[in-house]
Amino acid sequence: MLNTALSMAVLAVILLVIGSGALWRRGVRKQAILMIVLAVILGANVAIWSLPPPAALSGKP
Repeated sequence: MLNTALSMAVLAVILLVIGSGALWRRGVRKQAILMIVLAVILGANVAIWSLPPPAALSGKP
């Protein structure tokens, strides 16, 4: 289930970047910048979610 969520989030990041590029070319700068900010935040969340848990929480010595 987590793999599906991470995959969808990565696809959303890619589509947000592509869409913001299209908006930037049309001259809608504010929305394009907001889409890039959202893509960065979502990408950071994916990076955090994909980190392994700390050794103390994993139950392995």
